[in-house]
Amino acid sequence: MAKGNEGASGKQLMKPRSTTENKLKQAELLLRVSRKVAALETVDEVLEALVEITTSELEAERGSLFLNDESTNELYSKVALGMKSREIRVMNDAGIVGHVFQTGTGLIVKNAYNDKRFDKTIDENTGYKTRSVLCSPIKTVKGEIIGCTQVLNKKKGSFTKSDMVFLELITSQASIALQNTLYVQQVQKDHEEEKEFTDLISDIAGEIKLDVLLRRVMAEATKILKADRSTLFLNDEKSHQLWSQVGEGLGTTEIRLPNHLGIAGNVFQSKKSINIPHAYADLRFNPEFDKKTGYFTRSILCVPLVNRDGKVIGVTQALNKKGGSFSEEDEQRLKAFTARISMALENAKLFSDVQKVKNYNESMLRSMSNGVITLDTENIIVTCNNAGERILSTKSKKLIGLSANDFFGKSNSWVIERIERVSETKIPESVVDQNLRFKENIVSVNLIILPLADEEEETLGLMIMIEDISSEKRMKSTMSRYMDPGLADKLMKDGSDLLGGQDIEATLLFSDVRSFTTITEQLGAQGTVKLLNEYFTIMVDCLNKFGGMLDKFIGDAIMAGFGVPVAHDDDPDRALMCAISMLTELKKWNTHRVTLNLPAVDIGIGLNTGRVVSGNIGSSKRMDFTMIGDGVNLAARLESACKQYAAKILLSEFTYRKLKGVYRIRDVDLVIVKGKTEPVGVYEVLDFYSDEEFPNVMEVLGYFKSGVKDFRQGDWRKATKSFSEAFKIHPEDKLSRIYIERCEHLMNNPPKNWDGVWVMSSK
Repeated sequence: MAKGNEGASGKQLMKPRSTTENKLKQAELLLRVSRKVAALETVDEVLEALVEITTSELEAERGSLFLNDESTNELYSKVALGMKSREIRVMNDAGIVGHVFQTGTGLIVKNAYNDKRFDKTIDENTGYKTRSVLCSPIKTVKGEIIGCTQVLNKKKGSFTKSDMVFLELITSQASIALQNTLYVQQVQKDHEEEKEFTDLISDIAGEIKLDVLLRRVMAEATKILKADRSTLFLNDEKSHQLWSQVGEGLGTTEIRLPNHLGIAGNVFQSKKSINIPHAYADLRFNPEFDKKTGYFTRSILCVPLVNRDGKVIGVTQALNKKGGSFSEEDEQRLKAFTARISMALENAKLFSDVQKVKNYNESMLRSMSNGVITLDTENIIVTCNNAGERILSTKSKKLIGLSANDFFGKSNSWVIERIERVSETKIPESVVDQNLRFKENIVSVNLIILPLADEEEETLGLMIMIEDISSEKRMKSTMSRYMDPGLADKLMKDGSDLLGGQDIEATLLFSDVRSFTTITEQLGAQGTVKLLNEYFTIMVDCLNKFGGMLDKFIGDAIMAGFGVPVAHDDDPDRALMCAISMLTELKKWNTHRVTLNLPAVDIGIGLNTGRVVSGNIGSSKRMDFTMIGDGVNLAARLESACKQYAAKILLSEFTYRKLKGVYRIRDVDLVIVKGKTEPVGVYEVLDFYSDEEFPNVMEVLGYFKSGVKDFRQGDWRKATKSFSEAFKIHPEDKLSRIYIERCEHLMNNPPKNWDGVWVMSSK
């Protein structure tokens, strides 16, 4: 056709082809398309060929072919003729191509920018100007839509219905080959993935370190499922908890939760998988962890971890599938993955448990103050702990591998004799206060030799335990006879730093024997010394039991402190419990003394909490660790006041306020002790009394409390009635009788300015 012949003559030359010619051309083209795509092996090659053919035959500027990605609900194209080679992805319900995919009906758009369905962003990104669009769905033989073919900008004129028919014929002809190619490629991909999966399992199964294995398993699970993070929980049969050392995306913080709670607990107990597409819409989901971490959980897949015996040993959990929710295929894949590595996990856990026991034993041996040496069946030294190195003055490197006979030698033949005897008899032997001699060094020790055997009683060797009782320990033992063992410990450890002087809060305890002069007259000198030794032994045992420090004996009196030299947050309670124990033990001792026709011993105890100065006071030749200060003096005053109030234990308001325990205590008085101007609250403790000794104690305390209140308000008549009721219930309550007499005195001699405070005249 001549180029210049346009217009009427041109129209005459462009006669329409006959139907037969069109069909023949279509048949030839379809045959050519079939042959061309049949010779191709990859999806990309097929796509490229189809785009090239459709674009050329329809005389378009550009063309592209989109396939649907079911995992992401996206249409993607790797080949687009006339554009740079890059993958394009759009949602399968967006734009013109999305509309065609969803409806299954082709579209002819003559003016793209006038169509609301047209997405301008690709033009904006590429600089290309789309005018017209021809788009057709790609259907399988069964009618399933697997993608769309699209051509842009007809070079001459506009796209027609004939073009649409032609495009649909090409795509329908090529869809079979395309589908087959996709199937083959998917089979190849599955085969490769399966091989990778098998290789991965083999590689992972060789790992015996549990933390490393967990980390690798979760990293791969996260990758396989295209999840945001994953966690593998193992069941702790002892604590009934699911635990994990690592969580992919969570760091290495250990997580523990009851094995019956939450999603993981539900899966563990039911042995059934749970797949939740929307976590916050499921009542089983606990959002507290999200609140703590700031993480937002969207979807959850959790499957049981089953061993080869069918026992559930844990669960695997994946969170937030990228691009949507977890599928049934994901669930099966995760089940297969965890099932394959369950044996490896059990082996790693067993190794971890063994390692923990080993580490525990080694740590225990390192921390022991006693030396521990182990020998094999040939009496060769296998191990030696840190204390053993110190006591024997030899590094373990030099010890291990030596025979016991070579190391201990002739100078310690007594050790060799006992080793040989225990090896033969399998009976443990111990030696007390013997000397180990190593050249110029002599170490005083207590030694125990024990046979070692496994669960089946097979001999493994021997263990030698060595306790150092040389000079340092002998000194401590001697010091403990003259001072509190706790102070001796601190003195041996900290030395002069402890004794230089401390300003601390402590609870002071003073006790004194009542009518001691009378008792000494009855017993004589020897009897008095025997009594004091027995009495002090009982009292000091009580002090040691509750962590008190014996300051000194003052004749028959005891001065002690709680909070020195070591402070505790419950020192006031310790002091009070010690006082109660002293009276309780005293009752037992007196019961025994009465059977021997010996006089009973009665004491009073005063307690006060306050600031004291403690330290080593004296001269360079004679030192005394003691406590001084007003806090000490007040405790002594309270002990003395026990006589006036007919009480056994009196404590100050300063001690009372700091008590954490619950005791039977009554408010006794507000007093101004000698040497002071401010009143101090005084309280009596009644917990050492039995129900027989002090019946109806709570009822008595109720009346007494009312009486004290009225007494301080100056209503002595009303107070007398309350104290009388208390005395009526318990006639042995001397304190109620004392207050009745006080009230009578005050009513007969009313003071000018009554403030409820009693001035103590005695020390």
